[in-house]
Amino acid sequence: MAISSKSAQEFIPIKEIRDGIVILKNGELRLILLASSVNFALKSSDEQMAIIMQFQNFLNSLDFSVQIFIQSRRLDIRPYLSTLSDRLGQETNEMMRIQIKEYIDYVRKLTENQGIMTKTFFVIVPYGGLAAPIQGIMRGLRGGEQKQTAQELSDEAFEESRSQLEQRANIVRQGLGRTGVRVEPLGTEAVTELYYKIFNPGEVEKPVKA
Repeated sequence: MAISSKSAQEFIPIKEIRDGIVILKNGELRLILLASSVNFALKSSDEQMAIIMQFQNFLNSLDFSVQIFIQSRRLDIRPYLSTLSDRLGQETNEMMRIQIKEYIDYVRKLTENQGIMTKTFFVIVPYGGLAAPIQGIMRGLRGGEQKQTAQELSDEAFEESRSQLEQRANIVRQGLGRTGVRVEPLGTEAVTELYYKIFNPGEVEKPVKA
């Protein structure tokens, strides 16, 4: 019995990324905002309560769904260690060479033993575009189920949809700004890199080629 094979691209819900905006195969659009963090633990109790209240007000003010996405990655210290190794090779002072070498060993052991992680925060703003209204908040970054066939998005329709997305993004920016969180939209290259890392998690862990 013949087994049909599908390419990996068929399982990815993205049709294209245009001007930093993700166009899904079902016609829906996504604008991805990079969000800063707030060191909540270092705030006073009054400041913490104010942040919570402002965040609550922000959520209550929304008339559309958003998704908050947190990407956790093991800190890749290899580029930094490579820079230090280059510096070590150029150093002529023996005492400095010893110190640099000891520092390289210290950083390598620290990161290996502790498993230091980095966290990046995103807010995904949706817009129906040519698709039917969004059914549920969990159809966020990956786009949910593909219940509609792919549809072409004309330049005029795209500009209209982008205008709606930007209006929603401004609401998110103003609301989160009151909590001390700053957001900025990702460009096409940054969005492409983000999705690549999501769909190819193993690539980040591959060893650096010599």
